[in-house]
Amino acid sequence: MKLYVCWGTFQTPRPGGHPCHNAHQALIDAGYEPEVIRVHGLGIGPLKWITEGRREVKELTGQPAVPVLVTDDGEAIHDSKRIADWAESHPRTTPATSSASAASP
Repeated sequence: MKLYVCWGTFQTPRPGGHPCHNAHQALIDAGYEPEVIRVHGLGIGPLKWITEGRREVKELTGQPAVPVLVTDDGEAIHDSKRIADWAESHPRTTPATSSASAASP
């Protein structure tokens, strides 16, 4: 599972919270530990700064804005509210393991 975000998953004082943080937190709350891919740049508004990461997002969804979730089944979901809805309706049923704990004997 991959979560494409702008510069990070930090919270901001923006009303309603930062979309990338909201999407990441919804996945964490549902028991997932997504691979977070920071695409940087700027994909909305009149000024766009399209990075390689945003080009990849555009190939997946047809637009350069993040957050975008790519599930383990390859489904690409755009928009933090849609990602949160997906996470709520697909809670993880087995505990998530980090790569460090998966490598332990």
